[in-house]
Amino acid sequence: MGPAQSYNQPMPRHTLDLAKLKAEHTPRAIAQRLSMGLKGIYLRDFVYGAIDGTVTTFAIVAAVAGAGLSPGIVVIMGIANLIGDGFSMAVGNYLGTRSEEKRRRHHRKTEEEHIKHYPAGEREEVRQIFAAKGFEGDDLERVVETITGDLDRWVDTMLTEEYGLALDGPKPWKAASVTFVAFVVAGALPLISYVYNIAVPQASRISDPFLISSIVTGLAFFFIGAGKSRFAGERWWLAGLETLLLGGIAAVLAYQIGAMLEPLIPISSP
Repeated sequence: MGPAQSYNQPMPRHTLDLAKLKAEHTPRAIAQRLSMGLKGIYLRDFVYGAIDGTVTTFAIVAAVAGAGLSPGIVVIMGIANLIGDGFSMAVGNYLGTRSEEKRRRHHRKTEEEHIKHYPAGEREEVRQIFAAKGFEGDDLERVVETITGDLDRWVDTMLTEEYGLALDGPKPWKAASVTFVAFVVAGALPLISYVYNIAVPQASRISDPFLISSIVTGLAFFFIGAGKSRFAGERWWLAGLETLLLGGIAAVLAYQIGAMLEPLIPISSP
């Protein structure tokens, strides 16, 4: 009975490494992690820009290959996508990040005005916020006194607790630049075999550039997806396989559409 019960018990999904957890929570380790600040934010921009660039460029490569068009068309459309779509994505990230920055500034100015003209009301807001967190009695009053005793701390508290805003964020131009660079660098990978064939003599060309492009892009999908796991809290290999699968589906769909539309092309390129 004992062995059978032990055998039927579900295995834990993961084992917590207590030694590693303890090492990550020493005062020095915590200070180092907190000092990283916005580095993780820009790394996230890079990862997602790279995923988008790889998927969209390879979808174009697959569609053109499915339509039986020439390698030159693949390169032209691929480069156009890299510049146009990459810039569009960077602009979108810039505007979104800038909008969040403006929102943060607006609410900071509003809170400063409210504290200046009606401090008692703002102090009561702080009291109710921390009362809802479980503080009461003298402890609650000490928290309120400590927070409202410094204007910057007071405003910061209102931004995070009342509006749910981060106190700082990525610089719009830097977030946009990281996104664009990641999009172009990763998005160029599916084009390498085609650019190579155009640049070298006939005798040295790759016989099946689409196959090489597929292999290179598949590896890129996997490793970029594995990088994404850092922000999604997933197993790295599972995140890599997920990105590979989704990118592969996009490529298959694009290839099939290109193949279906191929008869509509008056003259197929050699």
